[in-house]
Amino acid sequence: MSKRFRNCDLNQGLLLPPLLEDWLPEGHLARFVAEVVETLDLSAIYAVYEAGDGRGLAAYGPRMMVRVLLYGYCRGVASSRRIERATYEDVAFRYLAADQHPDHDTIAAFRQEHLGNLSQLFVEVLRLCQRAGLVKLGQVALDGTNLKANASKHKTMSYERMGYKLRTPEGRAVYKRRKAIVEPVFGQIKEQRGFRRFLLRGLGNVAAEWKLIYATHNLLKLFRSGWSPQSA
Repeated sequence: MSKRFRNCDLNQGLLLPPLLEDWLPEGHLARFVAEVVETLDLSAIYAVYEAGDGRGLAAYGPRMMVRVLLYGYCRGVASSRRIERATYEDVAFRYLAADQHPDHDTIAAFRQEHLGNLSQLFVEVLRLCQRAGLVKLGQVALDGTNLKANASKHKTMSYERMGYKLRTPEGRAVYKRRKAIVEPVFGQIKEQRGFRRFLLRGLGNVAAEWKLIYATHNLLKLFRSGWSPQSA
C-alpha cells in the first residue's frame, strides 16, 4: 500500500481558523499581553483623541496599538516597519492587531505622540508585579551599562562622578549586589531581546523609551511566573 499524505493545498478556501481566539495555543505570550492590556488604564491616551475635533479617517483603537507595541517590545521588535510587517507575517501580531494592519508611519506617530503616557505603564506593570509577589518596591539599583542613543553625553553621569559614589561605603555596598540585582536584567534586555540602542532622539524620549523597555521586561516576568490578570 502506498503512503498516504495529509492534504496541504495553499489554494484552499480557509487557511486560518475563523475565530481569532483559535489562532494561538493556550498559554501563548500574545494572549497574556492581550489580557494585561485590558486591565491597564489608558484613559490619558483616549483623552487625547477625545480632545480632537473628530474629523478625518477613523483612528486605530488605542488599546490595539498598545497591545501590538507592548508585544513587539517583549519580543525585541521595536521598529515600526518591523511591527507593520509582523501584522501580516506573524500570527501572534495579527491576533493582537485583530487582523488589522496599521502602517509604520501610524505606529511611529502613535508611539511618539503618546510616549509619555506609554512610559507610565511601567508603574502599572510594576504594581502588577508587586501584587503577584515578584518584586518589593523601594530599592533602586544602578549599573554602568551602555546603550546607544541620540542623547547628549554631557547630561549623563561621568565616570568621575560614578567613581566618587562607588568609593563611599553606601556605594560599595550597592555595587557588591550588582551581579544579583541589575546585571542579569541588562543581560536579558541586551542579549536575549536584542535591545542595544534606542530608537528615539533626545534625553527625554530615551528615558521614556527605557521605561517602556523595562515595563515589558516586567511583563515577561509576570508571564513566566504563571500569574494571570484573572487571578488578581
